[in-house]
Amino acid sequence: METSSLVINYHQSLSRIIKLPHVPKSYAFSSFQSFQTRQLVNKQLSYRATSPAAVQRDNYETASFVEDDDESYGEVNRIIGSRMAAGGGGTAMEYLIEWKDGHSPSWVPSSYIAADVVSEYETPWWTAARKADDQALAQLLESSEGRRDANTVDENGRTALLFVAGLGSDKCVRLLSEAGADLDHRDIRGGLTALHMAAGYVQPDAVAALVELGADAEVEDERGLTPLELAREILKTTPKGNPMQFGRRIGLEKVISILEDQVFEYAEVEEILEKRGRGKDVEYLVKWKDGGDCDWVKRVHVAEDVVKDYEAGLEYAVAEKVMGKRMGDDGNTEYLVKWTDMADATWEPEENVDISLVQLYEQEEEAQPVNELELGIIKE
Repeated sequence: METSSLVINYHQSLSRIIKLPHVPKSYAFSSFQSFQTRQLVNKQLSYRATSPAAVQRDNYETASFVEDDDESYGEVNRIIGSRMAAGGGGTAMEYLIEWKDGHSPSWVPSSYIAADVVSEYETPWWTAARKADDQALAQLLESSEGRRDANTVDENGRTALLFVAGLGSDKCVRLLSEAGADLDHRDIRGGLTALHMAAGYVQPDAVAALVELGADAEVEDERGLTPLELAREILKTTPKGNPMQFGRRIGLEKVISILEDQVFEYAEVEEILEKRGRGKDVEYLVKWKDGGDCDWVKRVHVAEDVVKDYEAGLEYAVAEKVMGKRMGDDGNTEYLVKWTDMADATWEPEENVDISLVQLYEQEEEAQPVNELELGIIKE
């Protein structure tokens, strides 16, 4: 083994010297070429060719290393870009390295880069994200000239978007979305999305911004809860009548309202056809009055009276019109209903009759001419 000298800056950390597999000088790679492409070309984990020797300059000192036929060293100037590593399990990153020898920048897995070098690049980003500092985030994105990945993840698989959503900054949410942030990214410690964070931390403005930008409100976390279901769960456990919790309950109700408007298109149910699941997972196969395709709908999203009728075994039929009105034996109003699939009309309790048909009947009755005999007027 022959010992050579590597020249490094006196003020430069030794951790910036990356140990790289040796690559023959004959290989040439274009600027910003991907790690995966170079790996395929070289059939080994190679990033760039480097010389085993360096030229000494003023204010530099030397460090010894052992020259090896299979290895070489590259000195990092700085990290200038980041991206998610393919097949990295949701947390692995790659960084675009600017080399001190002027060689074309290249992508290097984070595991090959010293922690302090990565920290120098990442710390300002995460500090800004965890403070929801939109100005700092905007400056970092602008200075990277599009090379900083807005989907960079921390050790929990969380992106900056999840933090700013939980902190309620709709301005940061929009900024990161414009920078390419994945609105539906799920972390690895619960499967939470930015909408889950905003809903769980009671941030209606952030929820509204995410919904407006196209976040999927029906993505479930690892417990099978959507952001709407999470907000409802939290509301149930938030004490009523406690002045300290009043603002929290109002915020949760607003979050729930926003998410309900996003998740549901309110439609009238004609009948429930079938039931499946147990507990909170119960769903009903619903037939809609507007003729739309039947859908499986979760129990919590179906009107209470419709569910009660189905569970009680009541038979559904389609009413054509209301033909009459009377007071029943129990003193309650009944309507004479003509059915589309039955020859005979039947008297039904008011609660079993479609309100729109009742209103139509009442309007028609008001429009009919008054019978003078009913008023007790006798003509001579």
